[in-house]
Amino acid sequence: MEHWRSEPDEHDYPAAREYLSLVLTPSVADRTVDCLRRAELATYKAKDLLRASGLALLPSDDPHVAADLAKVKKGHHLSPVLLVRGQLGAYALVVADGYHRICASYHLDENAEIPGRIADVPG
Repeated sequence: MEHWRSEPDEHDYPAAREYLSLVLTPSVADRTVDCLRRAELATYKAKDLLRASGLALLPSDDPHVAADLAKVKKGHHLSPVLLVRGQLGAYALVVADGYHRICASYHLDENAEIPGRIADVPG
């Protein structure tokens, strides 16, 4: 995990909550983010995260992906991603925060191990 931090940035949690509130009720989004805060860090392959989420690989010249690639090139570490498991829409995985970081990592190595926290939608 050469270009990853050991913990998500604090501002990633409100960003995840904002996104999740589009697909969950605000109270469920809040509880889901609380679960993400408590979840253990695990690693997943970039290609598997894209497949499970159904998200397309953004090109390396996408402004956000390019910015993350530039950070890595300068030796900066990226924040781990925040993921939600469960049937939210058509896919079994929702990237609550970190889509551009996943794409940047894929461009570096599709088999790259990406650290992230994953939680289920609370019942």
